[in-house]
Amino acid sequence: MLIVRKSAERGHAHHGWLDSFHSFSFASYHDPAWLGFGPLRVINEDRISPGGGFPTHSHQDMEIVTWVLAGALEHQDSLGNGGVIRPGEVQRMRAGHGIAHSEFNASATEPVHLLQIWIEPDAYGLEPGYEQIAFAPDSLQGRLQLIASRDGRDGSVTIHQDAAIHAGRLAAGDRATLTLAPGRRAWLQVATGRVKVQRLPLDAGDAVAVRFESAVDIEALEASEVICFDLP
Repeated sequence: MLIVRKSAERGHAHHGWLDSFHSFSFASYHDPAWLGFGPLRVINEDRISPGGGFPTHSHQDMEIVTWVLAGALEHQDSLGNGGVIRPGEVQRMRAGHGIAHSEFNASATEPVHLLQIWIEPDAYGLEPGYEQIAFAPDSLQGRLQLIASRDGRDGSVTIHQDAAIHAGRLAAGDRATLTLAPGRRAWLQVATGRVKVQRLPLDAGDAVAVRFESAVDIEALEASEVICFDLP
């Protein structure tokens, strides 16, 4: 069973320096039909203007994954971590029993376009932590690359949940498949471009929730970037 979540149906907030679309209920946007999908609680598609960013603020008990699509995002946190996240790099911040951080556009001239993802952990009060991994461009091209998992396999960052995140950059005509074990569900987010999922056409910003399927078949109609979630 597939349920399409169209880009235009998402929540939207514009704060001048920030243009943000919410796939699920977030901040002042509330939709009881879209509170999350399993442990997946947030997918925010953010565009941050040059010089803009989130000043220091706190989080608790959430696995926060950031995937930059274009531009560069600068991060600082209360654990002493700092750096810049660019396309092809995944950042995981474990909020645990409490962490404070800031995020700013690292460029004075170019916007940054990113997906911020929150996954509810399977345990609370964990020790906060941080991880950032860069993937070779070839590892993302024409396939689904594992970027986050419970056990950190295949060079992915670790998340404290029985979930896996894959990212792929597909050229027009490329095909990829996410195989699902019995009892699993999936969420596929089209970050850029246009694809077909089980013959359903999806545009940038669209998503599809998948239940009771053994596989998710993706065909790129143009150069596209997709993020896929394998969830309990």
